[in-house]
Amino acid sequence: MARQIFLDTETTGLEVARGHRIIEIACVEMVNRRLTKQNFQCYLNPERDIDPAAQQVHGLSLEFLADKPLFSDIAADFLGYIADAELIIHNAAFDVGFLNAELALAKLPLIDANGDNGVAQRRITDTWKMAREQFPGKKNSLNALCERFEIDNSARTLHGALVDAELLADIYLALTRGQNSLDIGLGAGSGVSAQKSGNVAIVRPEALRVDRAAPEDLAQHAAMVERLQQASGGKAVWALWGDAPVTQEP
Repeated sequence: MARQIFLDTETTGLEVARGHRIIEIACVEMVNRRLTKQNFQCYLNPERDIDPAAQQVHGLSLEFLADKPLFSDIAADFLGYIADAELIIHNAAFDVGFLNAELALAKLPLIDANGDNGVAQRRITDTWKMAREQFPGKKNSLNALCERFEIDNSARTLHGALVDAELLADIYLALTRGQNSLDIGLGAGSGVSAQKSGNVAIVRPEALRVDRAAPEDLAQHAAMVERLQQASGGKAVWALWGDAPVTQEP
């Protein structure tokens, strides 16, 4: 069972070295590339001021957080929730740095991707680094990736950890769409035949629904190809496939 946790935090400021603290932590669970809705989310009392610039980003105030638990109060539940799961984080160094600072204050084991310094090794995937490799030279913020993959981020009026973790799950699925098995979604129902080619399972439904183009659709397609043919000086690739007319099968 592949269990993955998409994690995001909101903080009092950007610099953990200056004593800034976590004020919200949210985790979204995915098992075998399916969201389970078994999420973890809580607001935290940071016991310090919030930078005005940070508050403008997430909208969380000290008044709202005054009666919320301390990180040490929820640390055991949090560590139990993420146990044995891969953590998937956007710009992981930022969130892991803040988490480790909180864990150190609570005198609890740190999160470490490399297993250095005697702390527990944990698999951490940074989607920001993944996106940089796939889209070098482009913006790879959450908003930019949502736009690139046509993911609805209209709920992100402010930066909230739970909303961002949910968006991150959608972004991760889009980033890794070509890495999963070809049979995703095809074997969900009954009446499915399967065969293997090499190490890849090819699953085909016994009956496929075919929606054929209507005559007006074919006419619009032919007109578009003709315009492309004229604009390209006779080099439209669709027109090079042959001169046979497109016909609609019964």
